[in-house]
Amino acid sequence: MSSFDGDTQDSLISVARAVRTRGLKGEIVADLLTDYPDRFDDVDKMVALSPTGERKVVELESFFFQNGRIVMKIAGCDTIEAASEFTGFHFCVAESERVPLAEGEYYDFELEACSVQLANGENVGRVQRILKTGGVEILVIATPSGAELLVPLAESIVIEIDIAGKRIVIDPPEGLLELS
Repeated sequence: MSSFDGDTQDSLISVARAVRTRGLKGEIVADLLTDYPDRFDDVDKMVALSPTGERKVVELESFFFQNGRIVMKIAGCDTIEAASEFTGFHFCVAESERVPLAEGEYYDFELEACSVQLANGENVGRVQRILKTGGVEILVIATPSGAELLVPLAESIVIEIDIAGKRIVIDPPEGLLELS
């Protein structure tokens, strides 16, 4: 079980986002923001992060999955009115509690804000977000001029990822950077 106490200085990882209430007993329906839904088996406390940035440690009383979402019951949240206060909140765990990934796999938040360079060192821009396509994921890169580039996160294009240095090196095929 998670021993998260909310006083940690760790960064937070959002694992779910509340979208609406369910029923009359304080259940919350949330979009899953994790590729590892079984992680909830080991979570007893989370941080509820409001859209304004306020944090509140909550205890996960129970949960189940339904139609690709998670339905959560938070301890002390026993009415539809109490549950509705969590709409729009992100439910987070400490970064130290993230599921370990295999070598060569990265969390989206690790790639976001990385600088992107060509193999010759030329600056391309900074990763804004990752697009999930059902196939190869796409790096959405903001260029210094404010344009947006879409670059597939494919081994043939992305030749180096340095998470510690917040740097990604790409070798795009001719014309790719002109398509966006």
